[in-house]
This record gives sequence, structure tokens and C-alpha cells, in this order.
Amino acid sequence: MLNKIFENKLSQMGLIVFIIILNSSIAWSGALDMFNGEKGDIKISGGTAHIPVMQEAAKQIMSHNQDIRISIAGGGSGVGIKQVGEGLVDIGNSGRKPKDEEISKYGLKMFKWAIDGVGVAVNPKNQVKSLTTQQLIDIFSGKTDNWKLLGGIDKPINVYTRDNSSGTREVFWKQGLNKGEITNKANFVVSNGAMKSAIANDPYGIGYLSVGHIDETVLPVRLDGIIPSVENVKNGSYKISRGLYSNTKGEPQGLVKKFIDYLFSPQGQQITVKHGFISVNQ
Repeated sequence: MLNKIFENKLSQMGLIVFIIILNSSIAWSGALDMFNGEKGDIKISGGTAHIPVMQEAAKQIMSHNQDIRISIAGGGSGVGIKQVGEGLVDIGNSGRKPKDEEISKYGLKMFKWAIDGVGVAVNPKNQVKSLTTQQLIDIFSGKTDNWKLLGGIDKPINVYTRDNSSGTREVFWKQGLNKGEITNKANFVVSNGAMKSAIANDPYGIGYLSVGHIDETVLPVRLDGIIPSVENVKNGSYKISRGLYSNTKGEPQGLVKKFIDYLFSPQGQQITVKHGFISVNQ
């Protein structure tokens, strides 16, 4: 009798799991159905934090409809804004809100589809795992130039930064460094991915990158006691945060509008969360 009851419960659980999977696949399929019968190209450039989400969204769409081609390039937020404004691409991504003069000059329409943090990171071998804001400012200005001064090993600090077109840099400079100076001895890298790789390969390096890009290859540094994590950005305890934007020149039309709509769909937001960002629908 007990065996029979147990078998019935397992059967019911299997049915529930099947229904959940079926409903999930219907929802994912439904989001892509908006691309049925479409043909054409979409060109995207700009912010590098966006790239993993853009790539997966593009893959899903192009797998669903092989008459659609989507190309994705980086270059940084400033490049994305400039290129979409000049009509070189259809969507220009930025890890900062476009400035008023950029909006006015290019007639931009902004679409914020995720929230992200910008975290300080060092090599996992580094003994320094926590900094104050003032210590961070002193490191990036060049005033503090040896890890020994912070309780670490007696080795020079190698600072890594992004160029002026980077939205990640602008957010970090404003919110993390209080618009303080960045030393001219800093090493420049071209993307969030390149920053992660540089820190992962330099035991004495320090830099900053999208929280969505932080993984086990780098060590996120506590800032004023708060670790840069998705949860801490979400609850507001970690203060260096920003929106991720996709910008168009004027109101998006046709295939471009559908791509942006897809980013806001339940499926698009699942992709966003999967890659370490915070959904705007939460």
C-alpha cells in the first residue's frame, strides 16, 4: 500500500516537472515568434559589458530564423553612442546613460534593460582583499604604489584602467574614485574581458570591471566592507552601479525594435540574469 502511494506521488511530481518544463519552453518559443517571417541585418556596437547578453540573444534569434543576421562589436560606450548616432550601426550599447548633449545631437532613444555594478578586482593570489574608498583613490592616483603599504607583499601595484570612451571607466571614476585622478602610469585595456584577463594574469595588478564579468579567475575586493556582488548591487549596499543601455537613433523600427523588445521579454531578461546582471523587471 505504501509503495503504491509512493509511486503515485512520484508520478504526480513527474507530471508537475513536465508541466513546468513545457510551460517554460512555450514561453521561450513565444518570445522568439515575433521574429517569424522577418529578414534582414542588425548591426550592434559599443559597451563591452553587454556583449555576452547580446551574443546569446543573437544566437537564439538567428537559430530561430536563419534569414536574420546580427553582428556585434565592442569599442566602448562612447564608440557605440557615436556610431549609432552617425548611422553606422543600428544599436549602440552604453554602460552609462548617454549625456544630454549626445541625446540632443543624435536624437537618441535609450533603453535600459539591465542593472550592473562595477567592481574592484585583484589577482586571487593577492593578500589584500579589502579596501576603503580613500585607499582606492590613493591607489589609482599613484599615491599608494606598493602592496606592502596596504598589508600585502612588498611589490609595486600595477594599476589597470580603461580609456575615456568606456562607460565602465566613467561610472567607476565618478562613483568609485569621486572623480579623482587616475595615474598616467596605469595600463590601458580595451574591454571588460581584457580587464579580467589582465588581472587574472598579474599577481600585483588591480582594476575594475562589470560585476557581471567577475568570476573565479579574479578576486572581487571588498570596498568599505561591501563585496561587489549581484546581490549587493541589487539591495543597494554596493554603491558603484549603473544601467546597461541599448540606444537607437530615433524610435527603433522593424527588426531593430523587435530585438530590443526581445531584451525586455521574459526570455531576454532570463539571459540577462544568467550572465550576472540584474533584471529591470524585478
